[in-house]
Amino acid sequence: MAKYMIQASYSAEAWAAQIKNPMNRMEVVGKQMAAMGCKLIDGYMTFGDSDLVIIVDAPDNITAAGMLIKVASSGALDNVSTTVLLDMNDAVAAIKKAGEFDYTPPGK
Repeated sequence: MAKYMIQASYSAEAWAAQIKNPMNRMEVVGKQMAAMGCKLIDGYMTFGDSDLVIIVDAPDNITAAGMLIKVASSGALDNVSTTVLLDMNDAVAAIKKAGEFDYTPPGK
């Protein structure tokens, strides 16, 4: 499973719905993600450019993208940004792979 950090902002309509009926959306969304084979690892409300950050395990990029396309199409979130996360073992493997790559930059 791959890990993803998803940052997003709630739409005005989503904020209005939350004010009318406050709830922990992570519980609801976590169950919906599980139905797609994904796991909501953790979620946080944030200050700044985004309103929330969630960490998700998904089987692959296609599943993660499909899930996020569906969420984005609902209009509940704006400015959705997804970052693929590498654990340190995968990061070291990527660095080793970089050492195997014979690359010549332009002009050399």
